Amino acid sequence: MKRKVNSEKAFHAFAFAVLLLLAVICILPVGLVVIASFTDEHTLLAQGYRFLPEKYSLAAYQYLWKQSAMMLRAYGVSIFVTAAGTCVSVILSMMFAYPLSRKDFKYRNLFSFLVFFTMLFSGGIVPSYMMWSSFFHIKDSILALIIPTYLMSAFHILLIRNYYTNSIPNELVEAARIDGASELLIFGRIMLPLSVPVIATVGLFTGLAYWNDWINGLYYINDPKLYSIQNLLIRLMNNIQYLNSGAAAGAISGGISTLPSTSVRMAIAVVGVIPVVIAYPFLQKYLIRGTVMGAVKG
Repeated sequence: MKRKVNSEKAFHAFAFAVLLLLAVICILPVGLVVIASFTDEHTLLAQGYRFLPEKYSLAAYQYLWKQSAMMLRAYGVSIFVTAAGTCVSVILSMMFAYPLSRKDFKYRNLFSFLVFFTMLFSGGIVPSYMMWSSFFHIKDSILALIIPTYLMSAFHILLIRNYYTNSIPNELVEAARIDGASELLIFGRIMLPLSVPVIATVGLFTGLAYWNDWINGLYYINDPKLYSIQNLLIRLMNNIQYLNSGAAAGAISGGISTLPSTSVRMAIAVVGVIPVVIAYPFLQKYLIRGTVMGAVKG
C-alpha cells in the first residue's frame, strides 16, 4: 500500500513538472511580445527581441493612443459583433443539436450526415463571396461581420449533440413528455439548464473566432466606421509599413520614416489579446468539462 502511495506521488510530481514546463513554454512567447512592445524601435532593429532589452520606449503605445478615437469605435464594433454573434451561434447550434440527440427523430441520420459533410467540403471563397454580396446583400453592413463563416459550426453542433446524449439522461426527457411538456419546454427547462459546461465551451470557441476574425472585414467591409479592432489594427500596421517605405519616406518630410513599425506590431498584438485574457479565467472551469463530455462518442 505504501509503495502504491509513493508511486502515485511520484507520478503526480512528474505530471506537475511536465505541465509546468509546458505552461512556461506557452507563456514565454507571450511575455516576449509584451516586452517587445515596450522596447525602443532602434534597439529592436539592432539587437532583436530580448527579455531584457537595453532601452524601453512607449512610442508604440503613444502612436496607438493617437488613434484612440478610431480604436474605441473599432472596439465597440468588435464587442457587439462578438457578443451578438456568439449568442446567436450558441442558440442556433443548441437548437440544431437537440433533435440530432433524440433517437426518435426520424431524419436524425440524414441531418447528422449533412452536418458532418460540411466539415469535409466547402464551396470555397469565391462562391461564398458571391452568395453573401450578390444574393443576400450584406456587404458593408454589420451583418457581414456576424453571419458568414462563424454563425454555425458543424463541429460545435456535433460537440453539443454528444453532450446531450452522454450527459443528460433520456429518462428526464421521457418523464417531461409524460407530464405533457412540449419539445420547446423540454429544451428550455431541461436541456439548457443542464448544458452550462458545453454552452461555456462553445461560447468561448465562438467568441474567440469572432474576436480574432479579420477575413469577413477584409472581404465585405469598406466603410471605416464598421472596422473591427482586428481590421483596424491590420490597416494601421499597413499604413506604418507604407510610410516607412523608401518611396513614402523620400516623398514625405518630417521624420515620418521613424515610426516604430516593429514595436507597433507587438503592441497591436497586445491590444488585441487583452479582452481574451480578461474573459478566459471566468470560463476556464467549464472549458475542460464541456470539451471532454462533448467529445465522447455517443
